[in-house]
Amino acid sequence: MRLLKLLTLLVACLIFGTQSTAFAEVDFAHDVLPILKAHCAKCHTNGTYKGSFSLDTKTSLLESKAVEPGKPDDSDLIQRLTSDDPDYRMPPEGDRLKKDDVETLKKWVADGVPWTDGFTFRKEAYKAPLKLKRIRIPRATAATGPHPIDRILYWYGEFNDVTLSPAADDATFLRRVSLDLIGLTPTDEELEVFLFDQRPDKRETLVSSLLERDRDYAAHWITFWNDLLRNDYVGTGYIDGGRRQITKWLISSLRGNKPYDAFVRELIAPSLESEGFANGITWRGRVNASQIRELQFSQNVGQVFLGINLKCASCHDSFIDDWKLDDAYGLAAVVADEPLEIHRCDMPTGRKAAAKFVFPELGTIDPALPRAKRQARLAELLTDPRNGRFSRTIVNRLWRQLMGRGLVEPVDSMASEPWSERVLDHLADHFVTSGYDIKELLRYISTSRAYQSKTVTVEKEPATAEGFVYTGPIARRLTAEQFMDAVWSLTATGPRAPHPSLGARTEFSAVDGKVRAAYVISDPLMRSLGRPNREQVVTTRPELLTTLQALDLSNGPDLAEMLALGAKAISEEKLDRDTLVQRLFRRALSRPPSDEERQLARDLVGESPDEAGIADLIWMIIMLPEFQHVQ
Repeated sequence: MRLLKLLTLLVACLIFGTQSTAFAEVDFAHDVLPILKAHCAKCHTNGTYKGSFSLDTKTSLLESKAVEPGKPDDSDLIQRLTSDDPDYRMPPEGDRLKKDDVETLKKWVADGVPWTDGFTFRKEAYKAPLKLKRIRIPRATAATGPHPIDRILYWYGEFNDVTLSPAADDATFLRRVSLDLIGLTPTDEELEVFLFDQRPDKRETLVSSLLERDRDYAAHWITFWNDLLRNDYVGTGYIDGGRRQITKWLISSLRGNKPYDAFVRELIAPSLESEGFANGITWRGRVNASQIRELQFSQNVGQVFLGINLKCASCHDSFIDDWKLDDAYGLAAVVADEPLEIHRCDMPTGRKAAAKFVFPELGTIDPALPRAKRQARLAELLTDPRNGRFSRTIVNRLWRQLMGRGLVEPVDSMASEPWSERVLDHLADHFVTSGYDIKELLRYISTSRAYQSKTVTVEKEPATAEGFVYTGPIARRLTAEQFMDAVWSLTATGPRAPHPSLGARTEFSAVDGKVRAAYVISDPLMRSLGRPNREQVVTTRPELLTTLQALDLSNGPDLAEMLALGAKAISEEKLDRDTLVQRLFRRALSRPPSDEERQLARDLVGESPDEAGIADLIWMIIMLPEFQHVQ
């Protein structure tokens, strides 16, 4: 088995690649960007690319082959900056870079060339609109189908001269939509019923039935919201009272499908149960001025609900976009109990911040109001139906959750141009018209041909928004929670309530005693699989398999123990090997094994399956990319 695991580890690394887990020592926006702007931008950005060297985006930089991430001494950029050859050196004229600046760039390259998401030197003509727009939907034809999303995308495909992906088969669709809407793989019975259902509307009926499973829906989507609202069960601040959970409020809101505008208003102008997000984390000890509780609120509100980056602007006027120091502090002043002094680069300026909204054209906030009323006013402005940025941001996040890539990427850079402004505007308008109904939005997307089509492969992320052309949904890695739930279902090894690892309260976390992974305190395996500690807002999780994940999946003790326990229970059922193989493949992948897989599995478990053989077979199945992806 050890040889098999090592071989699979090698294959996994080849399939998925590896990703460094080291943290960058150099901050791009504060340390690197000023150097590039001062010495490189004039000749190598925004349409001027001397020597075919473009610094517009990280992708264009890497494509120029001027840097070797992790290898500064082998990078042409660094060699030119340190060369004395007049025909090779950079800059070719004028003063050389200071020694400290060169060292900063060396560290930057050594750290893997970290880059702020969404930043580009290009001065784009596109300007993201604020107010909502209602677009005209093309008429339905046999070619377009009846769904408005598909009618828009049909003509998008015609205009871009691409063929959109065809429909996925029923079993693939069932597994995908079950994982997407409730986070669970289908049972044998659900698979059997769906495959034999001959009704023409069976997919639409399935979507509706999944969304009606309120407890399963909440148990799945709390992962998304915990990441986004940095809510957790243990960690920094929970012991010393510097942080509050919003778990009970969040689960109740999800089960009741609380309208999104009301949901956000209750986070911005909170009750005792929902105040944890607005209050943030009170860090122990002295922190940088940009990390105080009020500026955490400003940064988090901007990122989560509006897709804007106020982190740089919390220290100084942003280098990467148009947000100013006063914008970040204006939003922070909304929740300040005392007059808030503005600091620039951690130095006091002597000026006091006045409460204001980042989009003043929608309205103002009276700084003289008490804090609670300032927060209530902010909640009104944020959720104003005219605030299209608010609706577009959540629509884009949910589209990415279901389709593998946002209409705007990165999802926290909503000033960027979407690959289809028409789809984004239509979905945002539909969302608001529906009463900010998140379940309705999920239903609307998942009943389209677009969602129900086969996944496509994207070789690499394009350098610009215009470089991406949509042809179909993109496969996504299972989250740590989805992976754990799927393995627990396959092996019947999940914890049962009450359980010491339970993070959420028992009455919310268990169904028939079974506990979902989203409600369990994070363990080393889940952290390895990408579950964050949630001290910061997390809007997307890494898609690439890391070396640590590959090692934990191949030789990790936590998974090995789980498989051994599951194999023991399954062996006691005394199943013949063909029944055993059939059952495990159907439960894991929603399909029977191929002839080749069946023979390999039969050989692996032997004539009389024992615990070791069953454990090996389960492990082989869960190592398949097909198992580890929503596809």
